[in-house]
Amino acid sequence: MCQLLGMNCNVPTDICFSFEGFSARGGKTDEHSDGWGIAFFEGKGCRIFLDAQPSVDSPIAEFVRRYPIHSTHVIAHIRKATQGEIALENCHPFRRELWGRYWVFAHNGNLPDFAPENSGVFQPVGNTDSEKAFCLILNTLRENFPQGKPSLAKLYDVLLQVSQKLAEIGVFNYLLSDGEHFFAHCSSKLCYIIRQAPFAAAHLIDEDMTVDFSELTTPSDRVAVIATTPLTDNEVWTPIQPGELLVFQDGLPQTFASP
Repeated sequence: MCQLLGMNCNVPTDICFSFEGFSARGGKTDEHSDGWGIAFFEGKGCRIFLDAQPSVDSPIAEFVRRYPIHSTHVIAHIRKATQGEIALENCHPFRRELWGRYWVFAHNGNLPDFAPENSGVFQPVGNTDSEKAFCLILNTLRENFPQGKPSLAKLYDVLLQVSQKLAEIGVFNYLLSDGEHFFAHCSSKLCYIIRQAPFAAAHLIDEDMTVDFSELTTPSDRVAVIATTPLTDNEVWTPIQPGELLVFQDGLPQTFASP
């Protein structure tokens, strides 16, 4: 299956270190070579880079690895195709507008025989189960809240319900953000780490690279990194439990009880 990478933080931060190790999984240290993509929120704006080439061979990935784009919400994906051909329109993350904000989604898993009715405002462009699920989620949110974005608790409740229904079909790990809230749903495998003071050095698993974050941060900085599997071998990563939907805000995870 695919690989997910997300970042949520309390101040704009670059993801160069994590992406260095993550992108190596796209054809070098792992077999995920069917395309990749990454999205950066900057305020209400969103930069998105997609390529159907393996990330280890992609000039666009090389640019991202070297260019320190600063963001508080980042979602990246490396694809191993299960449904849909290898093509640009099938590369994650997918992006749509809802309630005057961009929403970005990336999925790791497989939803066999998933063929929802093509109804609603949001329609898939490609032919992946992932994009179909994203459109279903957004259509569900729009139908439940036609007047605009609700409170986070109400949004969480509906999102959890639709996520649970989709997870009954197959494996449904995903990252979702509108640049204001960052959601991470675990169906089988997803983990995270919180980096905050006192900062220390971290060493990548997929590349022989170490960064001492104490030299690059201030004491008030806080960064959450979410990934399919840990990116470093000298830090303690926290598994997200199957069926759990976390909301990351300012670099910290939280859950909400249904209203």
